[in-house]
Amino acid sequence: MKIAEIRDLTPDQLEDELVKLKKEQFNLRFQTATGQLENTARIRQVRRSIARVQTVTKQRKQAAEAPAS
Repeated sequence: MKIAEIRDLTPDQLEDELVKLKKEQFNLRFQTATGQLENTARIRQVRRSIARVQTVTKQRKQAAEAPAS
């Protein structure tokens, strides 16, 4: 997912996306351990998508906590 698409999501959708990505990451780790994973680059893509979602979530929290000027 691109950062622009992530920024368009609501907080609930961000949370759902994070859960989905973490499940996928778990499954990819499991496939790696059992030698079934074919596309190893997907691990990196998922990890970075998780970081993007967490970054947007944190930015929104900080913006909400910032005093209005």
